[in-house]
Amino acid sequence: MRKAMTDAELKLWNELRAHRLMGMGFRRQLPIAGYVVDFACPEHTIIVEVDGSGHGREEQRLHDDVRDDLLSSLGWTVLRFWNDDVLRDIDNVCQHIVRVVGAGAFK
Repeated sequence: MRKAMTDAELKLWNELRAHRLMGMGFRRQLPIAGYVVDFACPEHTIIVEVDGSGHGREEQRLHDDVRDDLLSSLGWTVLRFWNDDVLRDIDNVCQHIVRVVGAGAFK
């Protein structure tokens, strides 16, 4: 677990914390199945990951795929956003999260 958030994580956390996004209760750095996810809303079984450029490397992408498959098999919906998307267009990132939850992609 990391104590310091990236700029993108901090920006998104400011939108998610304290039930600010449509009343959804997100938690930060939540351990799930041996992994620590960036943000999770247990009520809607949704995970939000904020990825830097390192996640574009082949090895990291394969690791992320395995991780996401395991979390999905446990009933979680995993959403991934690039740092740049969060920093440049936080409104659309938040709207996408709300759309996924509203589409019933959770239990």
